[in-house]
Amino acid sequence: MRAAPLRRARLARMFLAGRAERRTLDTMTVTPTDLQTVGHWIAGTPDSAAERLGDVHDPATGQVARRVALASAGDVDRAVRAAREAFPAWSSASLAKRTAVLFAYRELLAKRLDDVARLITAEHGKTLDDARGEVQRGLEVVEFACGIAQLMKGEGSEQISTRVDSTSYRQPLGVVAGITPFNFPAMVPMWMYPLALACGNSFILKPSEKDPSASLLMAEMLAEAGLPAGVFSVVQGDKVAVDALLTHPEVDAVSFVGSTPVAKYIYETATAHGKRAQALGGAKNHALVLPDANLDVAADAIASAAFGSAGQRCMAISAVVTVGEDTARELTAKVVERARALTVGPGADAASEMGPLVTVEARDRVTTYVARGEEEGATVALDGRGLVVGGHEAGFFVGPTVLDDVTTEMSVYRDEIFGPLLVMLRAGSFDEGLDLINANPYGNGAAIFTSDGGAAREFRSRVTAGMVGINVPIPVPMAYYSFGGWKDSLFGDLHVHGREGVLFYTRGKVVTERWPKKAHGVDYGFPTQS
Repeated sequence: MRAAPLRRARLARMFLAGRAERRTLDTMTVTPTDLQTVGHWIAGTPDSAAERLGDVHDPATGQVARRVALASAGDVDRAVRAAREAFPAWSSASLAKRTAVLFAYRELLAKRLDDVARLITAEHGKTLDDARGEVQRGLEVVEFACGIAQLMKGEGSEQISTRVDSTSYRQPLGVVAGITPFNFPAMVPMWMYPLALACGNSFILKPSEKDPSASLLMAEMLAEAGLPAGVFSVVQGDKVAVDALLTHPEVDAVSFVGSTPVAKYIYETATAHGKRAQALGGAKNHALVLPDANLDVAADAIASAAFGSAGQRCMAISAVVTVGEDTARELTAKVVERARALTVGPGADAASEMGPLVTVEARDRVTTYVARGEEEGATVALDGRGLVVGGHEAGFFVGPTVLDDVTTEMSVYRDEIFGPLLVMLRAGSFDEGLDLINANPYGNGAAIFTSDGGAAREFRSRVTAGMVGINVPIPVPMAYYSFGGWKDSLFGDLHVHGREGVLFYTRGKVVTERWPKKAHGVDYGFPTQS
């Protein structure tokens, strides 16, 4: 029974390596003549067909490390047809069978966690420890999905009318797609496909073309775990692939995580083509720091939340609002002290605490905003521009940067920048700080640092954000809760993973039934409770 998945796994390993001999990412030197191509995974096998190719960089060196196939509409159609063909058998498989596959996948993923992490570091740039943490958080969703037999239980009522009973069920949608961002190439897809598969759907992943390799390794492990061919596919690519998924008549639902303008486009296009959609957008996550907070604890938490993964997290703290001038000056000094002490270097170096940004464009976007903030009147309390890492002079590095005296009119506050740039704002009171946060168009996450339980309770009740931390800087929910924001950070009604994830990937059916004791004449009357 396992021969076919194992054969697919061997093919995938050869495909990922790009040649018969296996070479580690740490020791591989690549020249333009031996660049491997990261391709698709369609109908249970690797597929390198491509009319167009894109570059995948090593952010630490700035060099092109491999190529990625950019799918055509025809490639997407092949994946969708394979998914549609596989759906009837997979959706009718027992919950026990689906759970067995997920348990097997969980074991494989746990064993190869470091392999996935190294791929992420090589293409995204984040440190290995950060990459390992990403995979571990995704693994938690897989473990949650292993409880699908409990999660899919319906409800029932007996004797709603004489000898009439009613029951409800959740059933899979069909073919669903996930379009995921570069900043978490393993975790964000795992927010989606474990539950989608557990619920009985076929799933097509369109990962970011900036760091595509982790997606193929996950596909390989799913095949090795016994997932039937066609149930999970990967199509690499750009907007061509995205639009093909959004408009394909055989795709029933789309999940997305990315920037707000793209999230709005995804949601509007998908729903216009009759699809269910959830699109998680951008963020400007705030931390409100009150004068009674432990400022050393707050500074530690804020520096970690702002500069971890080079600030390329949708839950990164990017704006701090301090109440009181004395609090502002002291906290800014403490945050700058901690940020200045961070070791910035290649993600594969165990000594590095912060790696490079993912692309040269991402690096230049950050430095441009720093200059713009300075022009608009902000004070550069810590300047990360011009950072040079020895031996990696062409890498996409920006050091931790802190702008003080920022106001709400400045572009560095209004815009999502997605880099190691923290802005510091001032408020005269708790209410003024809370109002400032609530006036922001984003509502992904928000945190408060205080020793006052009453203020914390007021904050959690009134703040207009989907995820709230109290003395916790990055309040990312565990897998059994759902992840998602409010306002311009979410388009759609349901968040990802947790109970809402199960609801998104299924639809309800209510059955009303009566079994007469003996044959009766036909009754055309409407049933009542009599």
